[in-house]
Amino acid sequence: MRSSVIARLARGKATDATGLSAERLIHSHPSISVALFKLFSLIMLHRHVPARFFYSYIVPVPKLKDCTTKSVNCDDFRRITISPILSKVFEHCILDRFGVSFVGCKAQFGFKKYSGCRTAIYSVRKIVDRLIEDNSTVDICSLDISKAFDKVNHFVLYIKLMKGFIPVIFNQFTFNLFFDLF
Repeated sequence: MRSSVIARLARGKATDATGLSAERLIHSHPSISVALFKLFSLIMLHRHVPARFFYSYIVPVPKLKDCTTKSVNCDDFRRITISPILSKVFEHCILDRFGVSFVGCKAQFGFKKYSGCRTAIYSVRKIVDRLIEDNSTVDICSLDISKAFDKVNHFVLYIKLMKGFIPVIFNQFTFNLFFDLF
């Protein structure tokens, strides 16, 4: 692990369940980077993630600007999960090491660098504008598949990873990671 991974951590975020923050890692002794590199190397060698990497807590953040005008229920809150900072550093190291293997298709907007909801909305708007200019009828349908990830068959996902030319070490690690969670 390069210490640049630690330097890229977002500052000013909440501390994890153990009280560790990005700032504490950023301003720590350089030997911490060496120790983390050894820890992460052992994790990849044994393809097992420590249980502490999964300890997180959820903070409810209100969606409403004014909570005094109506009764509030659970749907009026976004849930922010605060994950352990060491697992975030580990994820960044994984992305640095294997990121070139994770190339999505051009039609995917989520979970890609420099892409997201704004890019998707812009693309849809451009397509709709062009169709309207050509005097075409435009029908738009959207689906909320936010719960779809909970229904993913992990064996099928693992097979897709194997077929996607993802490095074997990462596939084995991912497989063990999923089954450590259940």
